[in-house]
Amino acid sequence: MPRRALIVIDVQNEYVTGNLPIEYPDVNVSLANIGRAIDAAHAHRVPVVVVRQVAPATSPLFAQDSHGAELHEVVASRPHAHRIDKALPSAFAGTDLADWLAGHEIDTLVIAGYMTHNCDDSTVKHAVHSGLAVEFLSDATGAVPYENRAGRASAEEIHRVFSVVMQSRFAAVLTTAEWIAALETGEAPVRDSIYASNQMARSGRATG
Repeated sequence: MPRRALIVIDVQNEYVTGNLPIEYPDVNVSLANIGRAIDAAHAHRVPVVVVRQVAPATSPLFAQDSHGAELHEVVASRPHAHRIDKALPSAFAGTDLADWLAGHEIDTLVIAGYMTHNCDDSTVKHAVHSGLAVEFLSDATGAVPYENRAGRASAEEIHRVFSVVMQSRFAAVLTTAEWIAALETGEAPVRDSIYASNQMARSGRATG
């Protein structure tokens, strides 16, 4: 059986009522699933690590001591085993997360929280490069839309594409319900590969 830890990343007011509102999946859906995931983790003795992004007081996002930087009530109202404040996207960068995981003999991270394409993705890849397995809860995470000189992408596009790429190499992508079922049955989540994912896409294109 994997030795899991649930890593709840940056579930802060900024993403709900602040300057960076999550758009896909609907933030109320993801918040409810984050709460469900934390409760299931406690029920199955999976330790919960809460991560919080903090920026300088002059920042438009996550400013130190601001309401936006505070943990959302869904997370703040629930117990956790460890808490980390960070300044960079990866929950490993400049924190004691790696040491804490090693001290608790964790080999599998379960990722919930925000944002899919930034702090979640950075943490997932940092974990994989460190030799850890990862599970990504697709409906307990979320994205925002972007537009810049490189182009434009909706929140749904960003979340979908990052989820597909994660499943191809970096993580087992599950819904919260699927993850809770895996906790209860002990069944290993499905993992794919770059080769299999590409072959499936090419086969579908050829027959479509």
